Amino acid sequence: MAAQHFLVPTDFSPHADQALTKAIELAKALNARLTLLHVLHITPLTVGEVPPTYLNQYQADLEIDAEHHLQTALDRVHAAGLQGEYVISNGPPYLTIVDTAADMKVDLVILGTHGRTGLTHALMGSVAEKVVRLAPCPVLVTRQQQAATSA
Repeated sequence: MAAQHFLVPTDFSPHADQALTKAIELAKALNARLTLLHVLHITPLTVGEVPPTYLNQYQADLEIDAEHHLQTALDRVHAAGLQGEYVISNGPPYLTIVDTAADMKVDLVILGTHGRTGLTHALMGSVAEKVVRLAPCPVLVTRQQQAATSA
């Protein structure tokens, strides 16, 4: 059986961190390698009042920050005795994840979800939901456990 290759998109949120933990567990069990993916999606909403002359520097700063976070995550992968790499791409997150999965011919995408519902979900949509519908391979979606509340 050929070695497995898993894609783990991350936005550096606690949800993505939990997905990475699950990906490491699964990769250890299946002797898989991991590719961590961070997508930069620069839109007028994300840049706000940044003057156009500073957009290149803004993007460079985002990439430097992403590289720092990705290297920290990749250190976890290597500490678990696994092979891994990271990729930074630009574009709409769900399309970039789907395209990267296809281009790299990964066997599985593992990503976290925020679990939004109601109006927030209707307005923002769900990257995870779109990836599940469009990915060229199976997708494992993890959801962070809610803290228990007492009555």
